[in-house]
Amino acid sequence: MSRTYRDAVGIPHVRADSVLDLARGQGEVTAHDRSWQLEWLRRRATGTTAEVLGATALGWDRFARRTLVAHTARRAHAALGEETRDFVAAYVAGVNAGLRADVHELEVLGVEPQPWEEWTPLAVFLAQHLLFANLGGKLWAQRSRDVLGADAALLSHEGPRPSGSNAWAVGGARAAGGLPLIGGDPHRVIEAPGVYQQVRLACEDPDDRFDVVGLAFPGVPGVPHFAHAGEVAWAITNACGDYQDVYAEPTPYDAVEQWVETVAVRDGDPVDVEVVVTPRGVVFEDGLSLRTASNVLGDLGFEAILPLLRARSVDDVDRALDHWVEPVNNVVVADRSGAVRYRLAGRVPLRPEAHRLGVVPAQEAAGWDGWLAEAHRVDVPPEGQVVTANERRGPESDAVGAVFAPPHRADRIHALLTGRARLTPEDFAAIHDDALLATVPALRALVPGAFDDFDGVMAAGSQRAGAFAAWRSALVRRIAAEPVLAPLHEPRHDPLLAPWLDVTARIALALPTLAAHGTPFGIDLGRIAREALAETAGTSATWGETHVATPVHAFDVYGDGLVAPALPHLPVSGDSDCVRCTGSLPGLTDDAYRGSVARYVWDLADRQASSWVVPLGASGDPADPHHHDQLALWAEGRLVPVVTDWSLLTEGR
Repeated sequence: MSRTYRDAVGIPHVRADSVLDLARGQGEVTAHDRSWQLEWLRRRATGTTAEVLGATALGWDRFARRTLVAHTARRAHAALGEETRDFVAAYVAGVNAGLRADVHELEVLGVEPQPWEEWTPLAVFLAQHLLFANLGGKLWAQRSRDVLGADAALLSHEGPRPSGSNAWAVGGARAAGGLPLIGGDPHRVIEAPGVYQQVRLACEDPDDRFDVVGLAFPGVPGVPHFAHAGEVAWAITNACGDYQDVYAEPTPYDAVEQWVETVAVRDGDPVDVEVVVTPRGVVFEDGLSLRTASNVLGDLGFEAILPLLRARSVDDVDRALDHWVEPVNNVVVADRSGAVRYRLAGRVPLRPEAHRLGVVPAQEAAGWDGWLAEAHRVDVPPEGQVVTANERRGPESDAVGAVFAPPHRADRIHALLTGRARLTPEDFAAIHDDALLATVPALRALVPGAFDDFDGVMAAGSQRAGAFAAWRSALVRRIAAEPVLAPLHEPRHDPLLAPWLDVTARIALALPTLAAHGTPFGIDLGRIAREALAETAGTSATWGETHVATPVHAFDVYGDGLVAPALPHLPVSGDSDCVRCTGSLPGLTDDAYRGSVARYVWDLADRQASSWVVPLGASGDPADPHHHDQLALWAEGRLVPVVTDWSLLTEGR
């Protein structure tokens, strides 16, 4: 049996007599709080979104069917060990017991949430992460190289919709409490409902006792990415690992398997989708196939989930993550013995270097020759610090990936930590809130004197930050309109992948590199920068007037007239390359559509001194008082305390 308690912001604390009761309790409370979200995620995982949202959702359904999301999940589920399979099954039983139809989105669509299969959590996890890795980036790399040749390297940058993150830790000798501190925040598209769910999972079986607070994926049991288990805590960032290859396939296909699936479409005729598997991978669009670590292995890393919940030490977490597959992550772990460790977790295939650089012609494709054998590990001394922010970490990164995030966030966090002692959780929370944009000096050099009075802090209330951002956007648009780049604007791939191939977005992300070059692709940046300055002269809006929190709802993307539940549009500080990541896309939108989808500080000296926040709230139900009661706190850069004293919680659903 399980019982659910709530704290002041509605975060569920699940307490159970056995590990299976706990899994069921987590599933049930997740379904109660997130019924629409679970139905949406289930449909994405099975390629059935068009059945309820119509033809606008067909692109995703076609992609999910072609890339074998459900098939891979079934294979991975069948390969689970008995204990993990039972744990997942108990979670699914809880989901099915807790699903509700009385939620706004389900009522608008007139649909009932459908029961989950035991493999559905694996499919949900895979669908959430399939576009995390290299696919879009490799298509862009190939396309830009075809048009620009070797100069295409100037447009290399972390993609327009990547998953980034910050995570950092200091040893106990640097912390006021005498034991390590961990801080961090994952960066994704800011979704409504939120992509992470704050939860506490406490098993009171005398032979299997654990008590973990962490951030769960709705639809996935456990807390695999960010958690504090009392004796040990951990956090991850995306390691920008290269574990997907893209191949140009000959036609007709030399198919290993081939069949047709039918996608139901609301208010439209059914659509047939041809599914093709070649010796190299799955055909995701005509003439192109994809090979992924999860599909090759038939493994999604779920064997790590229970060992993580049971972990008591850095070594326990390290061993648990030997099971991890994808996404490939950087992991920071610390425990109450004072140990702090960085490690790489996930499966990186070994193959020729050419496979990492773009689209590989089928006739030149080579097989994967095993996996990167040894995870890179570094133990951090008590007086030391470790930072990971998706950057190239050193020579060891060459074996992991080809394209990494710029070093700005990592460098800034190092600078904010270096030389400091007696650090507190409040100090770590202040690091979260740092809005200095390191790229400002390189960009303002294009217009000498124009922004010398701007300190580079992208504060919501700053008029100079607003003026700088307006000029930057005008500059990006003008560069993107240059004739030499015109061929890049021609659509060549499935519209689903357009965000990774948008020229304006790519220019925005590569702008500091272009500025350092001076005349990239023969473009006179100085002239264009001056023209952009003249265009935006007199801009008086503050940054926060245009840079507002804009969570993305499925109705916004696929709704075709459906109206998403209303949310306040709050001004936020920060920007894409700030530690306080509230990403915009200069030249396209100032909206903070992407960024920190959670923030946390884990204190190993006192778990109740830890704190966290998510962009919306604990509930996905717009009628619930905890639907977005953390949004204002998140926008202001504040956290809420982690509460673990049961006497301070309220029992109830």
